[in-house]
Amino acid sequence: MTFNDRNTSSHSEEREMVYPLKFEPILKRVIWGGSDICRFKNIEPRQDGIGESWEISGVPNNVSVISNGRLAGTSLDELLTRTKEKLVGKKIYQRFGYTFPLLIKFIDARDDLSIQVHPDDTLAKARHNSFGKTEMWYVVHAAPGAYLYSGFEKNITPDEYTETVNNNTFTDTLKKQEVKTGDVFFLPAGRVHAIGAGCFIAEIQQTSDITYRIYDYNRKDAGGNSRELHTELAKDAIDFKVYDSYKTEYESNVNQPVKLVSSPYFTTHLLEMDIPMRRNYARLDSFVIYICMAGHCTIKDDKGNTEFISQGESMLIPADTNSVTIIPGESSKLLETYVGE
Repeated sequence: MTFNDRNTSSHSEEREMVYPLKFEPILKRVIWGGSDICRFKNIEPRQDGIGESWEISGVPNNVSVISNGRLAGTSLDELLTRTKEKLVGKKIYQRFGYTFPLLIKFIDARDDLSIQVHPDDTLAKARHNSFGKTEMWYVVHAAPGAYLYSGFEKNITPDEYTETVNNNTFTDTLKKQEVKTGDVFFLPAGRVHAIGAGCFIAEIQQTSDITYRIYDYNRKDAGGNSRELHTELAKDAIDFKVYDSYKTEYESNVNQPVKLVSSPYFTTHLLEMDIPMRRNYARLDSFVIYICMAGHCTIKDDKGNTEFISQGESMLIPADTNSVTIIPGESSKLLETYVGE
């Protein structure tokens, strides 16, 4: 290699050095959407009827676009194609290739969402050539009396399941949980669930848009039509087992990471802080995502980059980052998530 070749290669690698990334939100207007997402994310002009903000997404036709720094305007899938394991980690790249493995959302439910279930990896692969969907919810805030459904409260058979859906008593079989700010629910594929009116939730999930809608309260859409149900498809996907508890219990610990979820699909910590916190990722072999629940922080990495994140924003830390220092501007709260346990 000549000196000029080396110089060109060096500049090329420098251009591909990835820093902490923020993205343009993908706002979803739906019939059950509320008015809190734009307020929470400080988006102007304010819009009503926004039910979801897809914060970081590699879902086809809904791919996130970088909003900060020299890579602004670049799509997540384009950057992944160029940087591969530098962005997501060696094991993750080997496992998922050019598919970004997590989808991050905010959900604002003005009305009750339909009751749903998601297939696991095996069933989703066989039926849809897709990954399944395991997910988690963190309740950002909730109206007084707001609730959600997660799992079954009583034992039923698959045949009884069909009968209760048809006679409009299916909700009587489900665990109804009143919620408040900070509540956490882990939803493995197969768990029947629904978000109730008045819930504002941060959702972390596998990259999959496969949902089986089981029951929708006999509602009509804007055109007066009943929404499509997948009651029979869902039957094979449902975990009918009744569990002792469906809510994730944890104790807050300011200025210390608190583990909320540990699974093969993602691990999530709660970071509540009012002093700087250093996070070491040298052995992680995964990207890291921060979702800012409250306050604002300056994030400095070991590559000399400094970025700012505030309430309602999400940030992707590339896998080739060894450490970051998080400096809260006030009492701040982040969710930290990555792939692996």
